Amino acid sequence: MPRQRPPMMRTLPALADVLAAPAGRRGALFIGGSLGPVLACAHSRAFPHAASMFDIFRRKKAQSPTDAAKPGGAQERYSVEELAAAFPSRQAESDTVERDVVGQVEPAPVTPAPAAVEAEAPRTIEPVAESARPAAPEPVPAEVIAAALEIEPVAVVAEADVAPIAVDHPVAEPAAPGKTGWRDRLRGSAFARSFSGLFSRHPRLDDDLLDEIETALITADVGVGATTQLVESLRKRMKAREFADAGALLAALRSDLVAMLKPVAQPLQIDVDAKPFVLLTVGVNGVGKTTTIGKLAKRFKDENRPLMLAAGDTFRAAAVAQLQAWGDRNGVPVVAQGQNADAASVAFDALQAAKARGTQVLIADTAGRLHTQQGLMAELGKIKRVLQKLDTAAPHEVLMVIDGTTGQNALSQLRQFHAAVGVTGLVVTKLDGTAKGGVVFALAREFGIPIRFAGIGERPEDLRVFDAEAFVDALLPESLGA
Repeated sequence: MPRQRPPMMRTLPALADVLAAPAGRRGALFIGGSLGPVLACAHSRAFPHAASMFDIFRRKKAQSPTDAAKPGGAQERYSVEELAAAFPSRQAESDTVERDVVGQVEPAPVTPAPAAVEAEAPRTIEPVAESARPAAPEPVPAEVIAAALEIEPVAVVAEADVAPIAVDHPVAEPAAPGKTGWRDRLRGSAFARSFSGLFSRHPRLDDDLLDEIETALITADVGVGATTQLVESLRKRMKAREFADAGALLAALRSDLVAMLKPVAQPLQIDVDAKPFVLLTVGVNGVGKTTTIGKLAKRFKDENRPLMLAAGDTFRAAAVAQLQAWGDRNGVPVVAQGQNADAASVAFDALQAAKARGTQVLIADTAGRLHTQQGLMAELGKIKRVLQKLDTAAPHEVLMVIDGTTGQNALSQLRQFHAAVGVTGLVVTKLDGTAKGGVVFALAREFGIPIRFAGIGERPEDLRVFDAEAFVDALLPESLGA
């Protein structure tokens, strides 16, 4: 039985006829079957390259050498005309389609281009006269505007006639002398607020009153040890019926507090034989060392003592400038070397200058440092050793400045500084604000180091010599027991 070809292969003769037909007649051919529409649009405007896609049907299978030698084999060459007819160019296809579908269209008549216009000669622009220019509008007088708005005209005052306005900055007044000043500045302390109204709420002598006193003392940073000592002493005396009422118990508490501070209330004594008397100030950051030095300079200057300042705080920004401002204000010379200089070198140069000038007091400033930094604490020991190269007794006073708002942390601060340089005196500052003030009793009980000064205000006069009776009277007035 003869072998039949697939349906697709049956259309190949017709495909060959289409490709062999002239280019102008390919678009009108139609062949039945699935390839008819494809071949009909092969040369349409929408598919300009469709004809080249059908060259795959012209490819032949590999032939043997015997079949290839026959006419029409793979070795046969096609002429240029045949190739051109089989693969016409895009422009020729477009032209053919336009001729078959649209037909001949006569071109529109072309209008000849007008002659070139001769270049015009440049025109000369004449300047406009000043009189021809529009005049600037005159300003409307203030009287006219005021009349239109029905308001009073505002008089224009020349700038030279206006006097500068002086701004008065409020200056804090110094505290009143004596116990009145202490009482006025410390009445807002946490210690005084803790005891205000305590005895009026508990007029009876019982354990509840002692418990309230114990709570108030601990809250005021007196410390557990000092508070226990004070309360147990009051308890024994109350059981012995030594107190007639709450007022008597308050008087006994005041006496015990004064007795605790009396041993440390020792003013600073300047040794006139030591020339100069070297005073080294130490402390943590922000307690007010530089300000305290300025206030001490004012005090010693009022006592007609020749003195000198050493700007040893070379770490904090503007610390040297701050101390120089205090020196200029009080007329005191300041020895400084600038920012980031060696503090020990500054102290050494200041001591040499003070000896050469016969200065009586030399106050050396140091940078604030945390007591937990052992390396920084060792630098204080270096400053002390350098000073002792010129004077074996220097520094004659190591004054530690303590912030009154610090609380129980002041105990650990004093412990570390005392181990590093041997603190010989204390200055408690910022007691006029919200400071609790009770840390003074804890420091006095544990260390027994003299408290030289207390800061109760911003003015230089507010740096007072520490007075135990005035301090306790400000914290616990007698009127609380009424």
